[in-house]
Amino acid sequence: MDTPLQTLDRREFLRLSGAAAAGILSGGSFLSLSGGGKHPPNILFIIGDDLRPELGCYGNTAVKSPNIDRLASQGVVFSRSYCQQSICNPSRSSFLTGMRPDSIKVWDQVTHFRKHQPDLMTLPQYFKENGYHSVGIGKVFHDFAKDPVSWSCPSPEIKGAYIFQNPGTRNLLKKLEDRARALGKSRTWIMTMLRGPATEAFDAPESQYWDGALTDQAIQLLGELKDKEPFFLAMGFFKPHLPFVAPKKYWDIYNPDEIPLAKNNFPPKGAPFFALNEGYELANYEGFINIPKPTEGALTRLQARLLKHGYYACISFIDAQIGRLLDELERLELRENTIIVLLGDQGCKLGEHRCWGKRTNYENDIRTTLIVSAPEAPANGKVSPALVELVDVYPTLCELAGLEVPSHLEGTSMVPLLKKPDRTWKIAAFSQSVRGFSGRFLGRSIRMDRYHYVEWKDWIKGEIIARELYDHQNDPEENLNIADWPEHRQLIQRLSYLLSVGWKGVLPRRSLKK
Repeated sequence: MDTPLQTLDRREFLRLSGAAAAGILSGGSFLSLSGGGKHPPNILFIIGDDLRPELGCYGNTAVKSPNIDRLASQGVVFSRSYCQQSICNPSRSSFLTGMRPDSIKVWDQVTHFRKHQPDLMTLPQYFKENGYHSVGIGKVFHDFAKDPVSWSCPSPEIKGAYIFQNPGTRNLLKKLEDRARALGKSRTWIMTMLRGPATEAFDAPESQYWDGALTDQAIQLLGELKDKEPFFLAMGFFKPHLPFVAPKKYWDIYNPDEIPLAKNNFPPKGAPFFALNEGYELANYEGFINIPKPTEGALTRLQARLLKHGYYACISFIDAQIGRLLDELERLELRENTIIVLLGDQGCKLGEHRCWGKRTNYENDIRTTLIVSAPEAPANGKVSPALVELVDVYPTLCELAGLEVPSHLEGTSMVPLLKKPDRTWKIAAFSQSVRGFSGRFLGRSIRMDRYHYVEWKDWIKGEIIARELYDHQNDPEENLNIADWPEHRQLIQRLSYLLSVGWKGVLPRRSLKK
């Protein structure tokens, strides 16, 4: 049976693009939304690491996230938001520069975006250059990609906080680290290999954990920043990223027997073997060194439940910290003039397709949390089903703040969606993943309303080696690759064409003038 996309021709493509353009042109800035406030709006930019949309406001009733849900009631929840590459450094480099991984040539965890774009203006840097006091706390840029010129002052040093609170674990890791240093191992090797257990539930004060200590520091800073308005405060939480470590009280709010496990604990049928990750991240933690490959076996139900329990506990932990930030903004009477963005740098798999972690093109990895709360925006409290991308956040904040949108940005302002969340919008979101030995295979992904298509190329040979196609109307879990079905040949051709055209081809036509 033909679908609308299967009959899509150039005229229809242009019609859809034109409709999206009309939506853009009828948008408005923060100043028009808030009635032309006296002061430029403050920005609170919150990043959760691996924060997939497992939250109450996204319909997950098993997760306890009352404070994020409160923020969602004050903003717009984007139910179909996609990162541009599901791994920390490329994703953060992308949305913090407003450019896509291919443009900044960042596809791995170690390349700094300024290597190829030394004069690029980052999001916090742009606000700094426009009179904002810009401060970053925690993991904003990736661990090895600090960017001092983005900030008005050095990031505050967080003292007395640790990953693990169990003294035995901390002492053992300290001895192993000292031994590794004595053997000449680098800091990168030590941080990669000496990760300790994958979970911990210890009864310790929140301020002894990194995210609790970060929140203490942010609350102190908010009091100081009140006299330095406008401010851009970026807050990068370390959770719910592995290891799943949180104060015991957040573990205790869950009954592990009631935590749902992934139903599709098997690889997608017909998918190329290299498209799946092999638990590369989990495999570095104690007890999971020999984690089986997706094609060979799975973790036990007890292991899977423990890990997912830990992930939920970490979400509830950072949810509590976000609640503290919201309370402080209200106490300081800053909330009415502060735009808040909460996003996850990417999603991750929690047992889906027999995998743990991210770094693939599957929906669990590329779809992520995004909430934008602009005071007095007409759509606050609603959900937008529009296809949006994290690269859209930079131009959105510029427009909300009444700043000129820089010409180098490769995203689309979402301000019109803050007025009318269900309006016609762009027809695709783009992501990508590097897989295979030494990152030889590049998979480019285009997520449409119904279909998700991935095209794999060999970077050395420059030829297509595999394709994936998932029909989200009939297969929302992406369990069956239908790319090789003869009846989808025309559909594949059109999706491949749209993928080759790229993000510029699905933008409103008026935006292509620059």
